[in-house]
Amino acid sequence: MSVVARDPAAVTIGIVAGEASGDALGSDLIRAVRARLPGVRFAGIGGPRMEAAGCELWYPHTELALRGYAEVITHLPALLRIRGDVFRRLRAANAPLFIGVDAPDFNLGLEAKLKRRRIRTMHYVSPSVWAWRRDRIGTIARSADHLLALFPFEPPLYADAGITVTFVGHPLAAGAATAASRREARELLKFEIGTPVFALLPGSRMSELEMHTELLLKTAAALFEAQPLARFVVPLVSRAAREYFERVQYRLQLESLSLKLLYGHASDALRAADVGIVASGTATLEAAMARCPHLVFYKVHPVTAEIVKRKLLLPFVGLPNILAGRFVAPEFLQWAATVDNLSRAALNLYDDAVTRRRTEALFASLADALTADGATIAAEAVVTELRTAGVAC
Repeated sequence: MSVVARDPAAVTIGIVAGEASGDALGSDLIRAVRARLPGVRFAGIGGPRMEAAGCELWYPHTELALRGYAEVITHLPALLRIRGDVFRRLRAANAPLFIGVDAPDFNLGLEAKLKRRRIRTMHYVSPSVWAWRRDRIGTIARSADHLLALFPFEPPLYADAGITVTFVGHPLAAGAATAASRREARELLKFEIGTPVFALLPGSRMSELEMHTELLLKTAAALFEAQPLARFVVPLVSRAAREYFERVQYRLQLESLSLKLLYGHASDALRAADVGIVASGTATLEAAMARCPHLVFYKVHPVTAEIVKRKLLLPFVGLPNILAGRFVAPEFLQWAATVDNLSRAALNLYDDAVTRRRTEALFASLADALTADGATIAAEAVVTELRTAGVAC
């Protein structure tokens, strides 16, 4: 499709982010691009942070916040309808560029369809081709003209795929914790310095909350029984998430647990904690950047678990473990994610101060390796793609 609007002030850039972490990346990118090109319009799918940055939301990102094969299948007609609508709107807007922020199951298909119509496409966040689904490299190359990678080991993976890859660093590294962060976070959250504090992170998607909340609450109860001075901090992404968590707490009759529920502020919770119990995903990297020793856990539908197990290429799934190349955070996945396993491992880690200090030092070194001016680098890549599309930048 030829680009009619060559003045940046008349350009619409499509963008789709499928969850909270993508919303954060998308918002930073939007601000950085608009600092260069103030008149550019962004439109698509995202969350409140992208909307605050100036993106026109056609759908909220919660419409895409599904996980796993079994879960997605039941919602497939609605997802296809949304994808088709976004495609039609972008073509009607004569958009020269589309940016898919993570959400590969939704975005790669949309990118491929747009690319066939000569719309430039970017994909922000490489799918986990280094952990599983190595066959996706070809799919990504056919879908995206340009890939923005968060990890320094990713660009070489695409060397033979014929796709431009730019390492932009990970945004969490820019705000990584310092030696003083735990004291500062505890003052903010009103925890005494010597109090045992455990951060419980069930995940940002409602499907994750439904799978993980009861497990975490029962684990907290077991920890409290063994360590009566323990306090628990639980960052939740929305009012709906908090209401769900509180309903489960009430159903389990665990109202007496000393829980501090937060709206967001996962970084503060992790910085304040001695130990985190963290659902696998971006939150594990957030824990590392917060210098929080933690356990990784995750549960999915049994059908999804069997499919993923056959495709795994690495012995671990937690991002800190992948970056370190070894188990620095114990992992408890699927059937191993039990109250007994999680509570015992969390207590062992809390009691082992030497291991916690070593882990904190390792996490500080990981932050250094991931640090880059990501939003600026990504914005420059966007400007380059707009120029390629014929927009005068």
